[in-house]
Amino acid sequence: MTEPVIDRMRPADAADAAALETVCLGTEAWSEKLLVEAVGRSDSIYLVARVDGRQVGHAGIRNICGEGEITNVCVDPGFRGRGIAGQLLDRLLREGRTRGIGDCTLEVRASNEAAIRLYKKAGFSSEGIRPGFYEAPADDALIMWLRG
Repeated sequence: MTEPVIDRMRPADAADAAALETVCLGTEAWSEKLLVEAVGRSDSIYLVARVDGRQVGHAGIRNICGEGEITNVCVDPGFRGRGIAGQLLDRLLREGRTRGIGDCTLEVRASNEAAIRLYKKAGFSSEGIRPGFYEAPADDALIMWLRG
């Protein structure tokens, strides 16, 4: 496989990112409009991963008073298991630190074992549960933090 190229997301990338979100997240997907707005925020960093020019993943973080909130990590199902999500997350955290982000948090479906493994590998740990947070299908959310 060609190594992914990771760049900053631009508004022009939002349509492909929204389509990928729909494939990966269904009814919980962010719309193109929301992604364009997020990319334009000065307190946020959004990245895209491309393989041979095709957008195959994206990730975002928002700086909230020096703490990071991972808002999105999404990889095309056909490209999973190749380390793309880990590369996106690593770069996102590194760029976030240069912008003053310290501790980081995220929410993930309790049933999403692959994502939980990814986050644990990056140093996140589970610190709480939001019962019934997700719908369609119903699921709890794990609240995970990366401290220090």
